[in-house]
Amino acid sequence: MSAILQIQDLAVSYGHIDAVKGIDLVLNEGEITALVGANGAGKSTTLLAISGLLKAARGRILFDGEDLTQLPSHRIVKKGVVQVAEGRAILTTLTVQENLVLGTYTRKDRDQAAHDLESMYALFPVLKERRNSLAGNLSGGEQQMLAIARALMAKPRVLLLDEPSMGLAPLMVQEIFRVLKEINRTGLTIFLVEQNVRQALRIAQHAYVLETGRIVLADSGARLLDNPRVIEAYLGG
Repeated sequence: MSAILQIQDLAVSYGHIDAVKGIDLVLNEGEITALVGANGAGKSTTLLAISGLLKAARGRILFDGEDLTQLPSHRIVKKGVVQVAEGRAILTTLTVQENLVLGTYTRKDRDQAAHDLESMYALFPVLKERRNSLAGNLSGGEQQMLAIARALMAKPRVLLLDEPSMGLAPLMVQEIFRVLKEINRTGLTIFLVEQNVRQALRIAQHAYVLETGRIVLADSGARLLDNPRVIEAYLGG
């Protein structure tokens, strides 16, 4: 597998607080990579830095060999790095379909975009049923599906997901992770930030454990599931 995105010695600060303290990680093209750890470890901060929403204090974020660290977020999206934010950030006063169409704002291929809209409805049948409903009337799980589908409408090469299972019922969590595996089978690279360590490691080909701003473990998802340190700290062992 070839690396599509590389983080090298990334540090991010909030004032005098060092949230991310010089981490290195690699996303291989076509794989699911998970970044797991406790709340406050620096996981979301890492994603925000990749997306250009937070500026790095030092280090590089390379996408296809190009350094993203000085680019504004809208240019990063145009290059194919798209984030589904924590809390979903859908536009509740617009319909489901209007939210999905907003995901195409960087695209010029309108005919293909219309085809992709139908593909989203095939992937998420509930969204097709609710296409003319206000997004604010959807359940939490349906809103998460909409947020993922809207991001996919931008035709990303790397999809960043920040806590997609947060606040969802167990059955909906299972459905969200099933969909992520299905999306990944199409070849899309996924970077998944999750507090639900067990679910994340089950679907990730590779994973990193972040503690207080530093990477402390890196291995395949399957091996980390059996790692005594991970079991004790995160899996109730």
